[in-house]
Amino acid sequence: MVLEILSSFERFWSATVCIRPLFLFKHDHTGFFGIVVYVDDILVATTDPAITENFKDFLSQHFKFKDLGVPKYFIGVEIARNKKGILISQRKYVMDLLRDTGMLGYKPSAVPMDPLKKLRADSGKPIEDTSKYRRLIGRLLYLCITRPDVTFAVHKLSQYVASPTDEHWEAAEKILRYLKRSPGHGLFYSSSSKLNLSIFTDADWASCQDTRKSMTGYCLYLGSSLISWKAKKQNIVSRSSAEAEYRAMAQGTCEVVWAVALLADFGVKIEKAVPLYCDNQSAIHICSNPVFHERTKHIEIDCHTVREKYLEGVIKPLHIRNNLQVADIFTKLLGPMSFHSILSKMNFESLYNPS
Repeated sequence: MVLEILSSFERFWSATVCIRPLFLFKHDHTGFFGIVVYVDDILVATTDPAITENFKDFLSQHFKFKDLGVPKYFIGVEIARNKKGILISQRKYVMDLLRDTGMLGYKPSAVPMDPLKKLRADSGKPIEDTSKYRRLIGRLLYLCITRPDVTFAVHKLSQYVASPTDEHWEAAEKILRYLKRSPGHGLFYSSSSKLNLSIFTDADWASCQDTRKSMTGYCLYLGSSLISWKAKKQNIVSRSSAEAEYRAMAQGTCEVVWAVALLADFGVKIEKAVPLYCDNQSAIHICSNPVFHERTKHIEIDCHTVREKYLEGVIKPLHIRNNLQVADIFTKLLGPMSFHSILSKMNFESLYNPS
């Protein structure tokens, strides 16, 4: 089995060029074995420790390597574990970011973005050194792999990297002041979490001040653990809130299909339809209605995408009240109370005291 994995590794190595981590795995009756490779760092996961020992023995015959034991730090992500589960965070990365930008002494902020301030592409005066803004946004984008709380704000500001202004820079500094308040926060994955999927989808209709395009947001859970999330501006303008919500449902449906297939490769079979929670009843009715009316023809592709998976039993659209919609954090700016209420439902925790 180890030879098969390494054979696959050799075939794909030249294509990756070490730009992003390479993940290879094998699952059969003997158990699960997977490796993540990034340049000269290798992370191994298995259900049978004997397979890991065989893998290390094989590597020692061909390469010189150092076994660092149970992983605690990998490509900027800190890993802490106990019997209850695993917590991943980027505390060191955040502290380095704050130190490099000179924000360690600034007053912390309760939220990453001011909910009362509407940014536009032409708001404020252009800044002279645009490279520092682009560099900061690039570093913040990498931080989003463990920080769903800043995903929307970073996505919003990344739209202005072509010609940033002083107001955009001030908004970026507010994200840093928010990180100053919670540098060690990260996602906790419980060892007792149930192996069932659920997804929340949401859209903020015509929220972009420049193009009037809507914002899509979704978050996918495996049991009580958040495993995937996204905040993205829709490609075209939606003519109604129901249309915007339905496009978000289509994006969420595609994410569910991918997750179900991935879990099946890992040996985890999702037996029941995945609940897809949406706070727009009109969008849910469109999915349940077998007739495409004239008013829905312009979103027919998304209608077919969602309805096809609904009829196959892959998803089950369910209505949810606005105050229970956790995907709100990926579509709009929220006040401190609503913002932290949603984060509490994402197993977003910290092992450290605020700096």
